[in-house]
Amino acid sequence: MPSPGPSRPPTLDEVAERAGVSRTVVSRVVNNGPHVSRAKRDAVEKAIRELRYTPNRAARALVTRQTGVVVLVVSGDGPEVFTDPFFAQIIAGVAAALEKTDLNLMLSLATPVHGRQRLEAFLRTRGADGVMLVAMRGEDPLIDIAAKSGLPTVFVGLPMHGTPPFYVDVDNAGGSRAATEHLLRSGRRRIAMITGPEDTAVARERLRGYAEALMLAGLGPYATEPGDFLEQSGAAAMRALLSAHPDLDGVVAANDNMAAGALRVLREAGRTVPGDVAVVGFDDLLVAVHTDPKLTTVHQPVQALGREAARMLIDLLDGAQPEPFVLSTKMVVRESA
Repeated sequence: MPSPGPSRPPTLDEVAERAGVSRTVVSRVVNNGPHVSRAKRDAVEKAIRELRYTPNRAARALVTRQTGVVVLVVSGDGPEVFTDPFFAQIIAGVAAALEKTDLNLMLSLATPVHGRQRLEAFLRTRGADGVMLVAMRGEDPLIDIAAKSGLPTVFVGLPMHGTPPFYVDVDNAGGSRAATEHLLRSGRRRIAMITGPEDTAVARERLRGYAEALMLAGLGPYATEPGDFLEQSGAAAMRALLSAHPDLDGVVAANDNMAAGALRVLREAGRTVPGDVAVVGFDDLLVAVHTDPKLTTVHQPVQALGREAARMLIDLLDGAQPEPFVLSTKMVVRESA
């Protein structure tokens, strides 16, 4: 294939053709992404040198009218959502992936009325090149707003309904199943669950994993009580569970914040942990090592979730068609179970 003339810089497609790989692989190499074999990476780097390809989004923006801005949108009721360690880790992961690009990150809190109106107006005027949506609940209008904008969109976690073409998620059901199985192996049989918000896919999947583990053990779900992922809701749910089921001997909480609230109530009620009641959380964020006792939990790679979502959006902006990505979880055993 002849080299492109001096009047036109080489394209990503030409690099892919020269290297004998897909456009997605080239994009991953250019943006220092994972999941590329050494042989393919070497072939792409060789093609880049031969063609003198320069991934300069700032220059391309003059032709394509790109803004150089991508938006991370969080659905929430107030700015305190950004103080949640989960979202802080998501933001850190996104920022890390964008560090070696020419893209700038904009954070948007889509509060129920004014925040969504502002975001809709911003996207409608093509103020950004792409969107990442986090923490969608129920029939969240943000999903429709992003779709109408026509911008490349990546979901960080699946929405409640439907499966979008581009998303990064965690194996929520598998993690919750592992947490429940851990309690079963320790001899617990009366295992309750503090669930997350009923209008979120993550809570639904974690409840499914809990129920599947008990079913495989020949048991039915013992008792469930809803929470909202905040510590106070975990405490309230634990009080309700103790009142209705004083003989329970294990608790799976759908996140670490609620598990921390449950531990506090169990201590107030004079129940020893893990002697009387064993408790497992989900997330493995900083709170897990500051509870008393330290929390056994399911580790999900939250920062990697943000990083992979940003890399997927970069691929889309480079014209590739990346595959959905699901990250694995693992048990972290400490003192509470």
